[in-house]
Amino acid sequence: MNDIAKFTMKDENFTCLVCHKKVTKLGYTARDHCPYCLCSIHVDQNPGDRACDCKGILKPIAIDNAKKGNYKIVYKCSKCGIIKRNIAAKDDNYDKILEIMANPIKVENYK
Repeated sequence: MNDIAKFTMKDENFTCLVCHKKVTKLGYTARDHCPYCLCSIHVDQNPGDRACDCKGILKPIAIDNAKKGNYKIVYKCSKCGIIKRNIAAKDDNYDKILEIMANPIKVENYK
């Protein structure tokens, strides 16, 4: 099964557990991280399924250049250590993206 087939659309408002800002729905795809601090919560096994019991903080550790000029935020879970990637949203804090790009955390074999 490919990644597209595993995607469940969940575009919800939430309050970030890290920076405590109110985050609104994205509107064009699923909102999966805070646009202010770029953190997320480890709640999905596959995008949008909410099937993961970990609930650790996914902290941004690096930025990957994706195809077509999009960026992918590379996360490491503070609880279980898993490495995940999410596509950056149009309204993400670009200064934060640049800060992470300038100071990526080195994690062996995160790709």
